[in-house]
Amino acid sequence: MFRRADAGYWQFIAGGGEGSESPLEAARREAWEEGAISAAAPLFPLDSRNTVPVLELAGFLRWGPDVLVVPEYTFGVLISAAELRIGPEHTAFRWVDYDTCREMLHWDSNRNALHELNHRVIQRMIPGAVQTS
Repeated sequence: MFRRADAGYWQFIAGGGEGSESPLEAARREAWEEGAISAAAPLFPLDSRNTVPVLELAGFLRWGPDVLVVPEYTFGVLISAAELRIGPEHTAFRWVDYDTCREMLHWDSNRNALHELNHRVIQRMIPGAVQTS
């Protein structure tokens, strides 16, 4: 979990695509920019989807006046604590258990993705994942 520098709330790594990036390409770039997560780290697309009102996003005008919501895609990543560092968009990160994470997260969409990821880890649907619950 990461604490945003500009708003102080906790969330997962997030960000929008640039140019013609696919959601997976954008996720890899954001993971590197915000957490120094290597492009070699395995990303696992999740089924959780959401739309985010552009008014909630920094730089919302870049999509033009007719774009009111943007899609949110979610991914899990398999890394160790030693591989993680924070970028300038955040002031802190924490590794926490599932219940603590659910309580701390600001966005409901992050809670939905957490629920799905937790289930996939418990059911061993993600290769190499270690059960934590």
